[in-house]
Amino acid sequence: MFQLNEKVKNLTPYEPISGTYEIRLDANESFLTFPKEIEDEMVEALKNSALNRYPDPMATKLVKGFADYFNVNPDCVTAGNGSDEIISVIMNAFLQKGDKILTLEPDFSMYRFYAEIAECESVKYQKDENLDVNIDDVIALAKKENVRIVIFSNPCNPTSRIVTKDDVRKLINSMDSLVVLDEAYMDFAGDESLLGEFENYDNLIILKTCSKALGSAALRLGFAVANKTLTNVIRAVKSPYNVNSVSQALGEVLFSHPDYIDNCIKTVVNSRKELYNELIKIKSEKIEKIYETNTNFVFMKVKNAKSVFEKMKDNSIIIRNMGDYLRITAGTKYENEKMLKTFKKVLEEV
Repeated sequence: MFQLNEKVKNLTPYEPISGTYEIRLDANESFLTFPKEIEDEMVEALKNSALNRYPDPMATKLVKGFADYFNVNPDCVTAGNGSDEIISVIMNAFLQKGDKILTLEPDFSMYRFYAEIAECESVKYQKDENLDVNIDDVIALAKKENVRIVIFSNPCNPTSRIVTKDDVRKLINSMDSLVVLDEAYMDFAGDESLLGEFENYDNLIILKTCSKALGSAALRLGFAVANKTLTNVIRAVKSPYNVNSVSQALGEVLFSHPDYIDNCIKTVVNSRKELYNELIKIKSEKIEKIYETNTNFVFMKVKNAKSVFEKMKDNSIIIRNMGDYLRITAGTKYENEKMLKTFKKVLEEV
């Protein structure tokens, strides 16, 4: 009789909240949709896609579009089927059984998941009460545990906090291990990205995504940016045709409109600012802390957070419950206003 091995036998599939709700502010997606002129270009691009043929294995045109927008060398960029695939590729390429990774908790849970599938151990650095990071403590722990990879999101999902460029540089320069810097939310955060200097380091990989600021979560497009040595490894280990032709074609159209992308980012940031400012105004003893945000969502500590989440759900509004915390994605003006009105009411009831 076939027996499952230990690393998979107790796994359960990831199950996001399903069902139909009026407002969904739980997944950090962009609330913006493409204007008609870009949709028309995408339709034409699909018409010209040879769906009976395998896609370009290196997603050459898509990578060039990404590289042009972010002003990086396309020879140092690898496209993936979402950042999740790239994280999995990195774990399998740069780790061997028994190696350790270091995560900065709380953070994106999939880092540990893919390390475990690669039969590696996750060492956890616990952030302070304000959810900030002491980079000297991170360096000390990484060296003590002899970790192979340090991986974290910056700004952080779910806390929305950011580690400064100077601290990230200090981390990279203090380590022999690989540093994987997930900048999925950096477009909302100002000038703290290391994307402009990645080639200065032999141990840095930066992750980017189309799912947040670029408003294309459905396309499942992610990118790894690193020096040519690391890029060659990632390209060698990934599956040959990992980004399908449809996503490549639509992504190429998206990156051909840099002004549109810039305007989208500004619009989302304005929505986040409005949401944050209105939440700050709410006077309720149930709200223990609202954290300053550098992302497209607001993170807060709330008494009876689970009950608040359930009551919001009963009102057809979905936010994210994370233990004692709630995470609320910035939405349209209507979505923000209705969520805030309902949120105030729910806080009085729980």
